[in-house]
Amino acid sequence: MIKYISLLFSLIILLTACEGQQKERAAKKISHSENQQTSKHNINMQDKINQYAKVKLTTDINKLTPREKKVIIHLIKAVQYMDPAFWEQTYGHKEVLMSRIKDPLIKKYAEINYGPWDRLDNNKPFVEGVGPKPSGANFYPKDMSKAEFEKANLRDKTSQYTLIRRRPSGELYTIPYHIAYQQYLKPASDELLKAAGYADNKMFKQYLELRAKALLDDNFRPSDMHWMDMKDNHIDVVIGPIENYEDQLYNYKTSYEGNVLIKDMEWSKKLAHFIQFLPELQKNLPVETAYKQEKPGTRSDLNAYDVVYYAGEANTGGKTIAINLPNDELVQLKKGTRRLQLKNVMQAKFEKILVPIANILITPEQRTYIKFDAFFANTMFHEVAHGLGIKNTIDGKGMVRKALKENYSVIEEGKADILGLYMVDQLYKKGELDGDIKDYMTTFMASIFRSIRFGAADAHGVANMIRFNYFKDKGAFTRNSDGTYKVNYDKMYDAMKSLTALIIKLQGDGNYEGVSKLIKEKGIVPVQLQEDLQKLQNAKIPVDIIFDQGIQTLGLSDIEQN
Repeated sequence: MIKYISLLFSLIILLTACEGQQKERAAKKISHSENQQTSKHNINMQDKINQYAKVKLTTDINKLTPREKKVIIHLIKAVQYMDPAFWEQTYGHKEVLMSRIKDPLIKKYAEINYGPWDRLDNNKPFVEGVGPKPSGANFYPKDMSKAEFEKANLRDKTSQYTLIRRRPSGELYTIPYHIAYQQYLKPASDELLKAAGYADNKMFKQYLELRAKALLDDNFRPSDMHWMDMKDNHIDVVIGPIENYEDQLYNYKTSYEGNVLIKDMEWSKKLAHFIQFLPELQKNLPVETAYKQEKPGTRSDLNAYDVVYYAGEANTGGKTIAINLPNDELVQLKKGTRRLQLKNVMQAKFEKILVPIANILITPEQRTYIKFDAFFANTMFHEVAHGLGIKNTIDGKGMVRKALKENYSVIEEGKADILGLYMVDQLYKKGELDGDIKDYMTTFMASIFRSIRFGAADAHGVANMIRFNYFKDKGAFTRNSDGTYKVNYDKMYDAMKSLTALIIKLQGDGNYEGVSKLIKEKGIVPVQLQEDLQKLQNAKIPVDIIFDQGIQTLGLSDIEQN
């Protein structure tokens, strides 16, 4: 257990234009047999909806000043504009899709998925007449080939903040995000400025002003730099085009998202203790010197938050329980990153999902090692691990992100998971973590089952499939005759160390072919595991969560009216 965590538990508050072209068919009368089929379909769709447990996102608003409550209201309004922007990035116009869906359950599931593709089932379409999801979502023309993209002489085609479109003449061109989504970004920017008007913290006020400007010109680095310098702000917001998971064609394009957060100041001070160990942890990575020469920013920090709103890409599929930002490698190298531990959502997932999974798939004698503090630590050091390792290839190919293209997100998430556990082990041996190392390893194993259920359409899901199969090959666990899994702790340690080294080397070499091979060979769900995961579905254990959230949920409606 992380030292100090037992003192902090009492503070935890449980919460957590690829538009379809097919025309709608004319309405017709439904026969009795068709009605029966529709009812069965509704039941199946209700089962899909039930894969998500609803969690109320709230916090103790009595700790907020009247002006802080105003800030929260305007921040929520700002991040809500990330929803329609993300809809257009991943599908197209939301209204086009919703107008063709008559079944209310299908419509509800489309709302959850931000489109007609099931994010928990490898992006399979669940709306009639909708084809497979394009790998490039709606960032690129649907008919664009990779060869055509590679040949296109467009200066900013690989920018994180441009769309690729086709002229009537057939040639490709780019559109900056701030122009393509101006109808959403201008009012979002205005709301950030309104929030800044109520912000008493000078640094936070300046950040909101910088971020408001960045939404309108796509120059996010100044606000990212400033965000890294903020230390004592009580309220925070993540807003803009940030993660590139949605672009499964190249992993170049980022998606709009937003989170509104309230910091636990005391807990955050305790967690800051671990930042001092980053240079030492980087130095001790189990790889050759060439792969660990980069120095992590020592201004990185760890903070704990209650999240009160999710929007856009952050609100899809498996919801994040921790954030590691900025993603800008130059900012990371100069100032490090900030790791935001989302404790209310983390607690909800632990209780509603992880513990029930362990009670089915972990051997009974090891279930006592499933601990929230271990889950918290594993998650926290996953985020810390994103800042370690290597950002630039060692042979001059440029950034790892560019070298690995569409494979980057999967291998980076895989690195963060396994390197995070390696760091837990290192700190445990230094006496910086309490409890039993078996807590961390057993909880880590149970978490693999949790994340695999996100599916092959999710970078975290594929990363966990790779790790499961790698661990299996190395004997890190044993499957018992009753279908439960037993962790072999010594062999898990060896597998953890060797997989950490393998991934960092693949990244440092910019080895696109090697990463592709690893994903192809290990990023699959074996038949036996599929059968075991079916037990979780039969037991109706949720795959993830959705939120009851907003101004009304927080009890701020009256203040909004004033």
